[in-house]
Amino acid sequence: MNEAQPLWTPSQASIDAANMTRFIAQVNQRHDLSLNDYDALYQWSTDQKETFWSEIWDFCEIIGDKGERILIDGEDIEKAQWFPDATLNFAENLLRKKNDEIAIYFRAEDQVDYSLTYRELYDQVASVADWLKSNGLKAGDRVAAYLPNMPEAVVAMLATTSLGGVWTSTSPDFGEDSVVDRFGQTEPRFLFTVDGYFYNGKRHDINNKVKSICAQLPSLEQVVQINLAGFGNQVGAVNWSDIIANPVTEIEFVARNFNDPLYVLYSSGTTGKPKCITHGVGGTLIQHLKEQMLHCDVHPGDRVFYFTTLGWMMWNWLVSALASKAALVLYDGSPFYPDGEVLWRYAEDIELTIFGTSAKYIDAMKNAKLRPRDKFKLSALRTIASTGSVLAPESFDYVYEDIKQDVCLASVSGGTDIVSCFVISCPLLPVYRGEIQCRGLGLAVEVFDDDGNPIRNEKGELVCTQTFPCQPVYFWADASGEKYHNAYFARFDNVWHHGDYVMLTDHNGIIVYGRSDATLNPGGVRIGTAEIYRHVEQLDEVVESIVIGQQWEDDVRVVLFVVLQPGIDLDNTLQDRIRGTVRAKCTPRHVPAKIVQVSEIPRTKSGKIVELAVREVVHDRAVKNVHSLANPEALELYRNLPQLQD
Repeated sequence: MNEAQPLWTPSQASIDAANMTRFIAQVNQRHDLSLNDYDALYQWSTDQKETFWSEIWDFCEIIGDKGERILIDGEDIEKAQWFPDATLNFAENLLRKKNDEIAIYFRAEDQVDYSLTYRELYDQVASVADWLKSNGLKAGDRVAAYLPNMPEAVVAMLATTSLGGVWTSTSPDFGEDSVVDRFGQTEPRFLFTVDGYFYNGKRHDINNKVKSICAQLPSLEQVVQINLAGFGNQVGAVNWSDIIANPVTEIEFVARNFNDPLYVLYSSGTTGKPKCITHGVGGTLIQHLKEQMLHCDVHPGDRVFYFTTLGWMMWNWLVSALASKAALVLYDGSPFYPDGEVLWRYAEDIELTIFGTSAKYIDAMKNAKLRPRDKFKLSALRTIASTGSVLAPESFDYVYEDIKQDVCLASVSGGTDIVSCFVISCPLLPVYRGEIQCRGLGLAVEVFDDDGNPIRNEKGELVCTQTFPCQPVYFWADASGEKYHNAYFARFDNVWHHGDYVMLTDHNGIIVYGRSDATLNPGGVRIGTAEIYRHVEQLDEVVESIVIGQQWEDDVRVVLFVVLQPGIDLDNTLQDRIRGTVRAKCTPRHVPAKIVQVSEIPRTKSGKIVELAVREVVHDRAVKNVHSLANPEALELYRNLPQLQD
């Protein structure tokens, strides 16, 4: 595969029809400029950041009062305030349509299948908002959700935010301790939940978990339960159906300041109690509109899907597509039940225009040798988005060879910290193998070496050197701001340090090599873990892998753990093949000193492997907050291994 040749190039017709092209024309006309490509627009967006973000407000037709000032204290990234005079309501901007077109499609495996029109969505939001208001919800109060990815979650969020409330959520597969660790910090007054959910063809009753969680949250005043799985209301909660049965015609949207809190999201919590990352009303909205309308080219009538749960920030990102007058496509359950093609049948049925998922899902499809392009009509599909971990170059090949040839592969990266992306797709640019297309507009993204110098075509730290609207407004319960400062600004002075190990290419694209805190450092040479995974997992015998650095004899040695195909054992021959592959495809520095076969790899609820937690176990150090993991028992597979004692 020729790395220098793009895998996909947009047609002139698609470029002409793109929202990005229309935005460039608006900027040129309003400011007497002649910007003629994405690179020029990007440079202008960071050079003239105040003008740029003001133009985004206008172009995206944000409902609200923009105010006179765009930015104050702009030279201090930590203290900067965007649109300090602006007022708006988040829900009002998402409820722009009020007609009989479909607003939300929903499936829960093969058990549940229904939809809501924009009118039904508005009416249900109105009823739930009225109930919340009558029960005393005020602006700034927290409302929590312990819900599957279902329309009722969207309704409850919009009802909460219409009144100026603050929304926070997890998914029902989270254990009790994980939920209490999160909601216990934010002290919600109201909780929305379900009786149960569907996964892998089974019904899961969560009534007992809900009872226990509620008993540990003294701030709760009311619990609302949705009957999804047929287990019934066993927790003495208010029935959802009773609330929405009360018709209310209009929503009284409460105006909020641009920097008032909207969402509380949580860090994974694998190295301590989850941080409560609080995002603002205006910053979240304007960033999501920019990304979806410009970078993802979302148009009214599009059908946007992301495989996510309410425990991952991609849910928050997805629901914002309503602000672009697009329809949401929701799925809850296993992506491999009853088989690995279930999401692609859904894509065909709904005629999806944007299909979003995780890199691990694409890898799993590739390993299973599934070919959706042979079985499904995907003519409406314009974009396949991938995030959550590094998408390997071979997975780029797989998408274009086995899913769809004429599609923009939008590998993106950012995260919970900014509830959006630093590096993202662009409908005007080609897709190169293994590269994320571009840096996001208005975000002064650079790559620094260890001394804080900008570099290109070298691996280094992803940073942002200017303030931007979607920074967290603060961390909840962090009055001094110390946790916030230490999370992003302790490494480089007045520069946002994101913690990704990356390279900026000649195409102005970004290659991600993994999290920088998980990089290996044998002999003082930094190695990105994604480089090893990429090549090891191409071997037919290997299902997946995880790699750490083990302290050994005053240095660090590379230790590779592998999950192998059923019936295969890690013999000397296979070890030699693995080491030979790494040596040939990477460098001798990458070659693992130890290779250990394991049956399972620990991961977070959103599917990310937890290199740091494994590293702590190997070094016999305590792993904090293990209940944030989907499979915490897997950590025991890595404890006191005799293979690592010599």
